[in-house]
Amino acid sequence: MNDSKLGIEGLVDEDMKFAGSRFAEVRDAVFANPYRRPYERFPSTLGPLFRGLLKLHWQFLAASKRVVRSDADLRWGPDRQGFRRLLHPNGICLTGTWEITEETPYSGYFRGGSRGLVIARYSTCCTETRRGHTRSLAMVGRIYPTTDPEHPTPLPTASFITQEDIGGAESQSINEAVLRNAPNTTITKRGFTGAPILLTTGVVLMLTDKQPTIRQVYEIAELGKADGEPTRAPEFLQLTVVPEQPTIPGEALDFRDEIMAQVYDTPLRSLTFRIETSDTGETHGPGFYQRRTITNWREIGRLRFDAAVASFNGDRVINFNHAPWRQDRNDPSTARVKRL
Repeated sequence: MNDSKLGIEGLVDEDMKFAGSRFAEVRDAVFANPYRRPYERFPSTLGPLFRGLLKLHWQFLAASKRVVRSDADLRWGPDRQGFRRLLHPNGICLTGTWEITEETPYSGYFRGGSRGLVIARYSTCCTETRRGHTRSLAMVGRIYPTTDPEHPTPLPTASFITQEDIGGAESQSINEAVLRNAPNTTITKRGFTGAPILLTTGVVLMLTDKQPTIRQVYEIAELGKADGEPTRAPEFLQLTVVPEQPTIPGEALDFRDEIMAQVYDTPLRSLTFRIETSDTGETHGPGFYQRRTITNWREIGRLRFDAAVASFNGDRVINFNHAPWRQDRNDPSTARVKRL
């Protein structure tokens, strides 16, 4: 695979000039070119991760630095073909509503009564997409501070990143998956072929930012916050499918088919997650075998999706930023990496 097939992984003009996002524009982009079934499974292999390393233009490192500096929502590239995701190539995009129904001690869109639109991408870390196989399901999302899907002007947004055990999990359906901003890491679950990918990823993320396995959620706590108001963000975020959601049957079912069935074939005609937070937890063990004990989870709201699509633009064009690590999650001045 040559560099042109990867697309431009590093910073480009689209990243530098980004000045807010329109829900309708991103939604229309990801729904524009859906895949046909059966869905292709795109490989996640070690070779592309080292592309350009010997030429002192390491594509993987460039991509990693870009996602913690750029807020860009769509990265089309000069050929309008976007870029290849090196770690999560297989995904499905969803649109819906973020709503905080309980009173909380937090600020911004973690505050009780907050309600906004959301565009998310549900994916798996590796080539494997089917239940019955080791995989690590993940969800990233972008929250918009509006309930009007046709809001005419670009808005600031907030992103979140959640995942199962980064090494891999054995969940048999999306109903069983527990998605956290601070997941465990079990490298042995990746096997001989997947472990080098995970180790390389850890090295690159450490070179880019301080903490490779936790993604802070202060962006949500700062979305819609009044100037001068202190940031009050939870330490931990957890997303789990609500109990009333049916389980879709099927042996070796692709998670993309599972999500499409939840949204379009069940009586609920939607897929809903509980939004849970906690400020109590401990981390134990080295990075390749890390365990987190998190207690006092509290449900504060719901994340409900009513539309979904597996598409070319959803895999290659839509972009979600990673919040730079802060020594104090509530203090912007403690960030190691500055945003554009």
